[in-house]
Amino acid sequence: MTSSMFPHLVPDRYRELMRVARQWRQLKIMKWHGFGHRSDTPSTGELALFCPACPQPGINVLLSGDESLDDWKFTRSFVMDGNFKAEHLHPIKPFDEVWLSDGLGFMVGKDRYKMHLKEAADTVEKSSCNNHRAVNQANASRHKLESTGIGGVACA
Repeated sequence: MTSSMFPHLVPDRYRELMRVARQWRQLKIMKWHGFGHRSDTPSTGELALFCPACPQPGINVLLSGDESLDDWKFTRSFVMDGNFKAEHLHPIKPFDEVWLSDGLGFMVGKDRYKMHLKEAADTVEKSSCNNHRAVNQANASRHKLESTGIGGVACA
């Protein structure tokens, strides 16, 4: 497998290693959520982690007769963040793409996402400033990209 004398002759197995790593991670997630020894498959969102910090009546909040969830103690707070420079290229061979957990965890499924993109209106902003780079780059053609940017929301 390795050769200290001729390292350039050793075949590059990085792609195979990454595929096995993805499969191992998928198996661990399935096991952690109780799908290791069952024949049924998880449905949408069932592989997402449970948040014990968020107030959820009947699970981690016991309400007395005079309390309601409108009280300030049970207010949920969220933080949002995004990476607007992330770029995902169109796959070269889309029929070879393997989706291990499409929409089962925190990310939305590819079919729902593509349906949303078809329904969403894409507006082109015109800058009133002369040669405003941020707006001009936002309106640039990205025909080689399947998606740009990613955002996330988490409870704080």
